[in-house]
Amino acid sequence: MILHEKIAEQLPAWRERVAKLVKEHGDVVVDQVTIAQVYGGMRDIKSLVTDISFVDPATGIKFRGLSIPEVLEQLPKPDGANIPYVGAIFYLLLIGEVPTKEQAEAVEAEWARRAEVPGYVYDVLRAMPTDTHPMVLFSQAVLALERTSEFTRRYHEGMKKDTYWEPTLEDALNLTAKAPVIAAFIYRWKYGDKQEPRYQASLDFGANFARMLGVPDKGYEDLSRLYFILHSDHELGNVSAHATHLVGSALSDAYYAFSAGLNGLAGPLHGLANQECLAWLISVRDRFGGVPTRQQLYDFAWETLNSGKVIPGYGHAVLRVTDPRFTAQLEYAKKHFPEDTLVQIAELVYEVVPQVLKEQGKAKNPAPNVDAISGTLQYYYGVREFDFYTVLFGVGRSLGVMANLVWARALGQPIERPKSVTTAMLEDAAAQA
Repeated sequence: MILHEKIAEQLPAWRERVAKLVKEHGDVVVDQVTIAQVYGGMRDIKSLVTDISFVDPATGIKFRGLSIPEVLEQLPKPDGANIPYVGAIFYLLLIGEVPTKEQAEAVEAEWARRAEVPGYVYDVLRAMPTDTHPMVLFSQAVLALERTSEFTRRYHEGMKKDTYWEPTLEDALNLTAKAPVIAAFIYRWKYGDKQEPRYQASLDFGANFARMLGVPDKGYEDLSRLYFILHSDHELGNVSAHATHLVGSALSDAYYAFSAGLNGLAGPLHGLANQECLAWLISVRDRFGGVPTRQQLYDFAWETLNSGKVIPGYGHAVLRVTDPRFTAQLEYAKKHFPEDTLVQIAELVYEVVPQVLKEQGKAKNPAPNVDAISGTLQYYYGVREFDFYTVLFGVGRSLGVMANLVWARALGQPIERPKSVTTAMLEDAAAQA
């Protein structure tokens, strides 16, 4: 398998690099922690290591050093498509190199080989109440797959620590192959014909998802590719990535770890925000019967803030500029369906709301993030069940967190166990400062 070969080829140099850094420079101080950070959710504390992606506050996300425009330009694309293979981004995240078309297609072929979901997983989902949230179903399905874990099987058989990454890679490939199939079944079971989807080996990951979901518009295949690429990774500190990493650090297998990540993603301060953003745009459309004037939107934004609510989709924990993921989606929408009312409103909000937030003076970054428009694109293609949007996010996020898990095992990263302090200790420290 090409991914196994490539990682095995790189691994000796990476292990030597990390071991040398820790041995020779382990006492070097890289950050200082304040009381505000301890009480403020560990914001900006440099305490995690990942080479998969990095968020530069001034320029945005970099996947293995490549910006989003560079990724969309350099990664190979299926014939006739405008957006790269999803297999190409997974290769890039795992290997750190831009794949050839043949290498990207090799990843796609691995997914096609592994995509079949065991029947008992569907039985588990069918046994759940019909009003169960799609994210509960997704997390439950991932947990149900745990019995197939190669890592767990081989761990109990006995294996050396330096080979932990190999069955973890197997689990990562199996999980990412099945994730879009499970997501499509959840959609069809809750909102459609209730049939089990079929993954077609002749189609790539994005095209398969569009077909399995039952969206007839050919453009949705490219949107699926774009959506999964943009949502694949965003450093290791966000809740879904960190939860996956934390649980994985206990040597829990990929299924336990990713289920934990999905449970974090379901929170309204993380992945659930995308549906709140779309709901706000729809409320603007309904309030004004279409696209408002700039003044009307300006007044409505202030009305929202003055009522004690927030304008969802604006602001980011790390970024201090417009999220490049927002830009990529806005450009896609303007290219393919510029006359859509919600797209026009989203663009107008982008022009008006940051100024309102600056005037309010509370937001450190008043620019839009990825959630500000992602639901709008799904809505255009007829995927209008808001509760499902975070499942889409989860399918994309599986790519990044699995790449991180494989490399954490490959480099022997230890169990994560930060030290706690008491409030009295912090008060004593403050008094002595």
